[in-house]
Amino acid sequence: MTSLHRQHVRRTRFGVVAVVAGLLAALCATTPASATPDPGDAPVAPRELPAAEREQAEAAIRGGGIPGVDEIAHSGNVRHLATVPREEGLTGTNSDLAFQGRYAFAGNYDGFVIYDIGRPASPRIVSRVLCPGGQGDISVDGDLLVLSVDSSRSDDSCASTSQSATQKSSWEGLRVFDISDKRNPRYVAAVETACGSHTHTLVPDRRSVWVYVSSYAPNAAFPDCQPPHDGISVVEVPRAAPERAELSSFEVTFPDGGFPGDENSSATTGCHDITAYPAIGLAAGACMGDGILMDISRPDRPRVIDRVRDEDNFAFWHSATFSHDGRKVVFTDELGGGVGATCNAEVGDEFGANGIYHITGRGDGRELSFRSYYKIPRHQADTENCVAHNGSLIPVPGRDIMVQAWYQGGVSVWEFTDSDNPREIGYFERGPITADVLAFGGAWSSYYYNGHIYSNDQKGLDVLRIDDRRTDGARRVHLDQLNAQTQPRYYR
Repeated sequence: MTSLHRQHVRRTRFGVVAVVAGLLAALCATTPASATPDPGDAPVAPRELPAAEREQAEAAIRGGGIPGVDEIAHSGNVRHLATVPREEGLTGTNSDLAFQGRYAFAGNYDGFVIYDIGRPASPRIVSRVLCPGGQGDISVDGDLLVLSVDSSRSDDSCASTSQSATQKSSWEGLRVFDISDKRNPRYVAAVETACGSHTHTLVPDRRSVWVYVSSYAPNAAFPDCQPPHDGISVVEVPRAAPERAELSSFEVTFPDGGFPGDENSSATTGCHDITAYPAIGLAAGACMGDGILMDISRPDRPRVIDRVRDEDNFAFWHSATFSHDGRKVVFTDELGGGVGATCNAEVGDEFGANGIYHITGRGDGRELSFRSYYKIPRHQADTENCVAHNGSLIPVPGRDIMVQAWYQGGVSVWEFTDSDNPREIGYFERGPITADVLAFGGAWSSYYYNGHIYSNDQKGLDVLRIDDRRTDGARRVHLDQLNAQTQPRYYR
């Protein structure tokens, strides 16, 4: 039985925090909390700041509180090993990352890039695939690569063109590639899904790779996003015949329609991102206005067992990460849609943050219980888009440590072993792209993989290393593959 909890944590139970609506309007330049998060196909236009905000940003840089324009800063325990500049020809936004063996796969709104990271300090580009259709969320399994398309295209080919989403002929969904030859990936299948695929999550078994497709309806005028768009598409990709990939089912996750939305929080019209933990049969979904816990013991039939809301401090439930023991979930809030300057004193340390939850109970009685928030302690300039974004665990036995991207807030390494007192233990960041306008940039996704941190920044692929006694235990863990949204069991 699904239960629904309303949080009551240092705030009025049903109150509306009016100041948040004002902040969103000011910071996001007419983009409300319920607007589509993440930049679209077109580059996000820089927004001219008022003179007072420009002066504050410039003063902070002069005073040393914020790094200078494009200046690199990091904690003493983090080393910057390499940057591979953006690959020419892929002009879209850099998005997610996946890993396999000695390779990193970097998504982009225009396709993807494969890097050889066998020598982490000297990564090199192996191949690039131009196949436009944002947002380029990417996963790999064996010889298969799956790419999300949440952009209305004229057809399912890599030569497709962008067109109005209101045209009934528009295509969006999943693309499947054969990557057995890393130098020449081969496009083998396409599956159209309702409302496209903003992100996706792989849940592999012996015969098939099940794909949970997260999509939502930011605009009810889209023909395939008509409400109630209240669930997730489940796609089956047979390992032996990936060209036969097809839609298996559409699983309803919000039979009551989900959270209706208010001035602070987005209405729920689907899920933004789902993280599966197959070894424990659970998944956590970040679904706009709701956070959910799912039983995935049957990968083809995920079902919701608990839901939670934070109507005062979460604007947009964006992504999730389990602790290694599966007893905690970190949910992220993408306040401002990823384009707002929300890492400053005015916004504070609870909005645009992570929420740490414990999983209590057993079986279908399991529930999500809120413990605390975590937000980077370093204020950013008003010209820097900054909010909690994609991250993953650093696999240290006995500790809960996460590495996470914060757009222009950079990369944060933080510990939540004590759920009530999370704290940052290392960081890497660049100064603002500009000191006079709010411009989009920074790290979209930052993940730990086999001894190093890889970050898909808008400037290119960054490779970092953290040398800290608290993370030393992770060096004993070696993975053959990593998709952050398909969380592995690192040790038993």
